[in-house]
Amino acid sequence: MAVLAVEQRETRLTVVKIEHLPLLQSVSAPTLHPDGTRVVAAVTRPDLTADAYVGQLWEVPVEGGTLRRLTRGFRDTAPQYSHNGELLAFLRAGPDGPAQLFFVEAGGGEPRQLTDAKLGVQSFDWSPDSQRIVYAARVPEEGRYGTVDGVPAGAEDARVITGYQFRMNGVGYTADKRLQLFVLEVPPVDAEPPVAPRGRARKALPADEPFSAVPPSRQLTDADADHTAPRFAPDGSTILFTAALHDGAEADLVSDVYLVPVDGGTPERLTNQGVPEYVGAAAATYSADGRWLFHLASDLGTSGRDFVGRHTSLFVAEAANPANVRRLTDPASIDLTENGDRLVTVGPDAVLVLDRSRGGVRLLRISADGQTQVLVDGPRLVLGVDAVGETVAVSYTDGNTVGDLAVVAQGSDTSLRPLTDFSAAFRNEAGVVPLHEVSYQAPDGYPVHGWLLLPEGPGPHPVLLNIHGGPFAQYGWGLFDEAQVYAAAGYAVLMCNPRGAAGYGLEHGKAIKEAMGTVDLDDVLAFLDGALAEHGELDNERLGVMGGSYGGYLTAWTIAHDHRFTAAIVERGYLDPVSFVGSSDIGWFFSNEYTGEDPDAIRAQSPMAVVDQVQTPTLVLHSEDDLRCPVEQAHRYYTALKMGGVPTELVVFPGENHELSRSGTPHHRKQRFEHILNWWSRYLPTEANPA
Repeated sequence: MAVLAVEQRETRLTVVKIEHLPLLQSVSAPTLHPDGTRVVAAVTRPDLTADAYVGQLWEVPVEGGTLRRLTRGFRDTAPQYSHNGELLAFLRAGPDGPAQLFFVEAGGGEPRQLTDAKLGVQSFDWSPDSQRIVYAARVPEEGRYGTVDGVPAGAEDARVITGYQFRMNGVGYTADKRLQLFVLEVPPVDAEPPVAPRGRARKALPADEPFSAVPPSRQLTDADADHTAPRFAPDGSTILFTAALHDGAEADLVSDVYLVPVDGGTPERLTNQGVPEYVGAAAATYSADGRWLFHLASDLGTSGRDFVGRHTSLFVAEAANPANVRRLTDPASIDLTENGDRLVTVGPDAVLVLDRSRGGVRLLRISADGQTQVLVDGPRLVLGVDAVGETVAVSYTDGNTVGDLAVVAQGSDTSLRPLTDFSAAFRNEAGVVPLHEVSYQAPDGYPVHGWLLLPEGPGPHPVLLNIHGGPFAQYGWGLFDEAQVYAAAGYAVLMCNPRGAAGYGLEHGKAIKEAMGTVDLDDVLAFLDGALAEHGELDNERLGVMGGSYGGYLTAWTIAHDHRFTAAIVERGYLDPVSFVGSSDIGWFFSNEYTGEDPDAIRAQSPMAVVDQVQTPTLVLHSEDDLRCPVEQAHRYYTALKMGGVPTELVVFPGENHELSRSGTPHHRKQRFEHILNWWSRYLPTEANPA
């Protein structure tokens, strides 16, 4: 057992080594017991020995006390209490298998497996009476993905593709393994476990009735689409979900909320009814009193593809009249993208939502009549939330923790009362370099907001200008492993949110539509110039620039137009809009929406079109299985640099996709840091990272 000890967190500077990676413990969204006395969350960390992510569920008393490791699985995630508080369901994955649905008594005990889905379970929800669970799982076509013994992937039948949307980064082909919904009856917790038949008893089993140790599941949907975000209605008779089932779904980004009877039937479409502009609907839920239907959605214009810079909004309708929908949040200033696939109800007629804002994520309470209350604000990112009565629990990250649990303080302030300190070992062994919030003006007077991390010592320190991906994403107040490693290696780290980024309003996000490499370039260079002018401890002669995805794009664009940088790193870059259209999983819509369709305009925004202007030594990093920015982008960019006489290297990680830096195997994440620091030691050596 671990004793709860939330102490005053002191900032201590020391060297963050790559070996500290296993100390970065992330915390899932919490689930509160219905009596409000305790909260459970999954705590997961990268393990270099297993070369995998491992973790278990932890139980934490709301009023303080002793933490308890509730499960002992290899990787246990996504906990959710039943509504009667007697059971706790969660996903469990082994070292070599996908996540399956399990449940355990709320007080602990031996977990029981509920599913054996071939490709695993992705999400689930309890029925109000705690007797059923609806879950989403991918269903492979017969003959694919090991469904037929002796037929490996390379021997499967040819795929016939007729639409735009047939692959997804991290998933692969999607049309032959759609996400479908299933319902199962939860067995009594004290039921005798099934025993596998042996010998004569096994031989006597009918061939079409093989033994199964899990209860039967009934498939609820079967359309040729992914069905996500399942949620029971308050009376338990119907289930909400999100899917793109409309005619022409292959050619747009429109999705809808549907309602299907729990016993099966034709789904009823609840959104996008007779509107002139379309939305991409996401998570939905009924209010606790059953009167209101809330859902999240982002505007997509008349084409159904106009996604650039769009904010996710909260909508509401009377449950009895879903076509009469009202928007509750301002799409120009509030962005609820961080909510994922689940809305949390609170009180009789309100929901809790997460708002992405100026490098933070706020927690808002919004009622059906539009009243909005800010529950959590400030220099932190709320990651997940749950509520029971007046108790609201959150998982969060800030400048001192990768992830922890807290309850929202009651009253008029927006503070948190921490319940855990899962990052204590990281701080004690590695230390934390603090974030300094700064803002500088672009040439046109536009404010560019961001952060500076300074290494130990008086300087002058070499500078790394980091550019985030997206572009509609944001650097923020969370403890960022990359910035910590670079700062501890002796580099001043600059991170900003230029125009095109999220968190600063609709116009900020749309500013680079058909204008990539314009004001965004102005902003990152102005941010660098402002920091160099204000901080004499920065070395303006030793500068590096780096970024991934869109950050790789803007890094490549920057070094083609500004030659002051000593070296650069272009990672998983979006480097050629032309070839991206035919190779990326999102290429069919992403490039044209951002760069436009005029060939001359596309060329004017393309790093490949100006690669012959690059003089800066450049390391090109990429993942072999990246479907978002396919590896051909790196191959061609690296080859062009090489042919142009630019000092360059190409590092390609096998078996990894676009998410390498965030969720790649621990071994490859460690190796990635080694390649990055080796490159900087060659061109920007420091005392902590010598040549």
